[in-house]
Amino acid sequence: MKFLANENFPLPSVQLIRAAGYEVESIAERHSGWKDVEVLKHAVENGQVILTFDRDYGELLFRYRLQPPPAVVFFRNKGTHPQAVAGRLMALVTNRTVVLEGSFRVIIDEGIRQRKLSP
Repeated sequence: MKFLANENFPLPSVQLIRAAGYEVESIAERHSGWKDVEVLKHAVENGQVILTFDRDYGELLFRYRLQPPPAVVFFRNKGTHPQAVAGRLMALVTNRTVVLEGSFRVIIDEGIRQRKLSP
């Protein structure tokens, strides 16, 4: 599974996810200043799951019906430590009962909400 961390996704969290063995491309490191539409297109072209704190991806995908990436993981709260964000993602991707692809997941303090992405 390949991830694309949006520009607002903390670099320390990106580093922790990489240390866990996952491939993560960071917009902040490679494409700073890209608009959300450019990030979305890049994720689609490269088969990457978007990691973000930006709620605009929901609007782009569900209201404007842009082509979806494999999945989006939208974190509502950054928490106090990068480990919190990385830990929530690791719990999600290592859960064998969860299929990440094809979904828009919202990570909140109380749990996870999901909505299916339409191709």
